[in-house]
Amino acid sequence: MATTNRASLLLLLLLIIIILCFGGSVHSRLILGPPTPDPVSDGVDGRQGGGGTPYLRLPRSSSSSSCEQTYGFLPCTTSWPGNLFLIVVYGYLMFMAATYLSNGSELLLEILGPGIVGGLFLPMLGALPDAMLILVSGLSGSSETAQSQVSVGMGLLAGSTVMLLTVIWGSCIIVGKCDLHNSVALDKQDTKGFSLKGSGVSTDLWTSYAAMIMVFSVIPFIIVQLPQILNSTSGRHLAVLISLIVSLILLIAYCIYQVVQPWIQRRRLAYVEDKHVFFGFLRHLRTHALGRLLTDDGELDKDIVEKLFKRLDENGDGYLSAAELKALILGIQFEEIDLNEDDAVDKIMKDFDSSNDFLLELPEFVDGISRWVNKARSSGASSGIKNFGTTKFLDDVHHQTRQEHAQLKGGDQTDEVNEGVGNPKLTTLKAVLLLVLGTIIAGVFADPLVDAVDNFSDATSIPTFFISFIALPLATNSSEAVSAIIFASRKKLRTASLTFSELYGAVTMNNLLCLSVFLAIVYIRGLTWDFSSEVLVILIVCFVMGTFASFRTTFPLWTCSLAFLLYPFSLALVYVLDYLFGWS
Repeated sequence: MATTNRASLLLLLLLIIIILCFGGSVHSRLILGPPTPDPVSDGVDGRQGGGGTPYLRLPRSSSSSSCEQTYGFLPCTTSWPGNLFLIVVYGYLMFMAATYLSNGSELLLEILGPGIVGGLFLPMLGALPDAMLILVSGLSGSSETAQSQVSVGMGLLAGSTVMLLTVIWGSCIIVGKCDLHNSVALDKQDTKGFSLKGSGVSTDLWTSYAAMIMVFSVIPFIIVQLPQILNSTSGRHLAVLISLIVSLILLIAYCIYQVVQPWIQRRRLAYVEDKHVFFGFLRHLRTHALGRLLTDDGELDKDIVEKLFKRLDENGDGYLSAAELKALILGIQFEEIDLNEDDAVDKIMKDFDSSNDFLLELPEFVDGISRWVNKARSSGASSGIKNFGTTKFLDDVHHQTRQEHAQLKGGDQTDEVNEGVGNPKLTTLKAVLLLVLGTIIAGVFADPLVDAVDNFSDATSIPTFFISFIALPLATNSSEAVSAIIFASRKKLRTASLTFSELYGAVTMNNLLCLSVFLAIVYIRGLTWDFSSEVLVILIVCFVMGTFASFRTTFPLWTCSLAFLLYPFSLALVYVLDYLFGWS
């Protein structure tokens, strides 16, 4: 891989040198002066007076057809083939920058783990190439030039969001599909082929939470569009400022959430494990109570519980000890949550024993069971509407909790073997060098790429938005897309959850970090916010895909068609709104 990267870099440098030496626009040079009857010149103008000169003047191309070299030395051209070639070259360099940033981030994550690095630092690095392109698109030249080039940044922002949630999302469904059984994808089992309903992908609950966060991240887009919605021209500049502030606040909140997410996940998993133990304990008590633990009104039958308590109190001392409690729960199966009887006894004793004497009195026993019956009743099990005392009610509650535990556990990476890093210092140095190199390449070649897109637009009369919408995300998000598809192809719930969580996280960072950069440029330079159709596309795609992924964890194969159709729909919508209805 390293050899391939070096060869690619050398090839690109060679191409740039060739362009520097031979590239640019080639124009014919005409001999100045009035035409003469004799088409043959001896090299000397016959007029010796009147300010004539004996030398031929071969003028360069006129200013109307010239182009401005970025940094004063990088190649430029006014022809569309030349600019297309430059877009490919600079785009590939941006792709390499994104690849270096991604590889460096993964190495740094191996060393430092999640938390500050995984939650705060790495997501920002992933959005760095997009942020660089957006930044230079609005800082170039005068305000008039920036106003014309800023559409490149908006096209990139919209194109990245749409591509990640449509083309890449749908591709991950196809390559990651497994057989569906009881609406859950079976790890590494893909025997049903391209069955639209029989195969698909399952994710954990944390992935659904990431999709919900992505939906809320579009709030700044709505705020900045309010003046256009209300047909107000006076409040547009203020709306940009308010949207910028809200975007920065949401960005900080999102980064804090990402930092503390591992801790939240562990707490949530522990809570669900407790629910699993206690609901299983209730089912077991119902068996010992001959199926009538609750009344027909769903209330705890205290007489039954008292009789059960006396039967469990083998020595008749009025207390249940840990040993007596353990004898009760020996028949409960806790293998699916890696818990044995001793651990279950500890959990029940800590929750029921309000006196902290490691002995359960009858009131403590009744109160503890009553509390958990109320939690079971409020858990939303549909079978408990008519009769909370039925067998099916407690069975459904326990089954529901077991599914929730499995979904949460699916996103836990503790099952992966951590082999450690052989040489931490060398790995850290390599990670830092890759991050620095990726940042430098992104910073240096963002400006010439924007110029090439702008020049290509002038040469072809194609709006810059459509060029940046289609072409630039391929450069800045290709590395992320390849990584997502590779992870999805492993056909496991854990890797699928990681894949889609990263996609939703990348879109969230686009909606917050990249939009903050864009809004800051618009506000500071006093540019006009006139991107109604582009914002509408972002809102539609994020809302449709985000809402769809927020309320389900299994996606049959047919769902990829929904994602794929949204991509051409987005392009067509912008074209219709801008060029038929004149929104811009």
